[in-house]
Amino acid sequence: MKKVLLAILTLLMVNSAVFAFPFFKKDTTLTTVPLLSTKTKAENTVWVGTFQLVWNDLMNDIVRGEVFLEGGNDDVVDGLNQQNFRSTMISEDSYYKIHGVTTTTLRDTINAALLQKFNETSNLLSMVDWNGRDYLLYAMLKKDFQFPYVYDELTPAKFANSKENVKYFGIDEKSDEGLRGTVDVLFYNSKNDYAVILNTKDKKDLVLLYRTNDKLTLAEAYKQMLESSFEYEGDKTFKKSDKLKVPFIKFKNDYTYKNLTNKKIKGTDFTIGTAMQTVDFNLDKKGVKLKSEAAMIMRMSMVIPEKEETREFNFDDNFYLFLQENMNAPYFAMKVGDVKGINKQ
Repeated sequence: MKKVLLAILTLLMVNSAVFAFPFFKKDTTLTTVPLLSTKTKAENTVWVGTFQLVWNDLMNDIVRGEVFLEGGNDDVVDGLNQQNFRSTMISEDSYYKIHGVTTTTLRDTINAALLQKFNETSNLLSMVDWNGRDYLLYAMLKKDFQFPYVYDELTPAKFANSKENVKYFGIDEKSDEGLRGTVDVLFYNSKNDYAVILNTKDKKDLVLLYRTNDKLTLAEAYKQMLESSFEYEGDKTFKKSDKLKVPFIKFKNDYTYKNLTNKKIKGTDFTIGTAMQTVDFNLDKKGVKLKSEAAMIMRMSMVIPEKEETREFNFDDNFYLFLQENMNAPYFAMKVGDVKGINKQ
């Protein structure tokens, strides 16, 4: 496991950098961010790699180089230009992407492909004007995996300083012994500083959970979690006396990147008309379901081609969640500070 985590950290350090980003107004619900390194005061943040996949196609197939906006780039554009998440970091059966002129033929092609590959329909395509004059870059990421065993549903309890109880799943003293083999301990430094991996039935996807009070970007949290794991010399087995408590999380979120709207791309005939992303996420005692779409609609002036110590791993206060495939970088990341706020979405 240590070799796997070392490879992940090396890949992360090579492929990512921390970029400053203006702070958002404090938000108690959920804020979608374009980069793992985005700074925000929001209690709950989420990042998915779909928008980066769309941006990569803009760079690789349309602009054929870095994107420079008239009026200057902000830190988001500079960060997206780094392509820190790429399609090679996730299995081909987990995503679909395409770009082309907004004709009804393209619409029908996308709908047919999504149905065949994922048995899914799009929530974004209805927002596109299929006028044959604009240019669409589109991507969907779909994940649906289960844990090796169904975790026990625990007694509802508060999350952080919430007034209402939330639902939890996990492992306690009454749980079947087989459940303990599904959890790998990364480290346990204190009652407020620990991390675990929840393994999955397909053995490809991993769910990493990191509990800390530190206020970090998603990139900082991921890096700090791995570094703490390397340094930890304690027991990394999930022992008989250990406990696990994880909240059920379910939300749908739509987001428009207004800082990119109506921005002309230098050296091209394109103006970014709309840049948007959706996230539909569910974490429960059985596993994870994730569906995310991203699209950029480009206006163009010309058409181009297409007893021992009991360690309680209770994720009932500020924590970070990452999804990744084996030794690759994350394709989903989330900070959770207010479960009730999220689940009301």
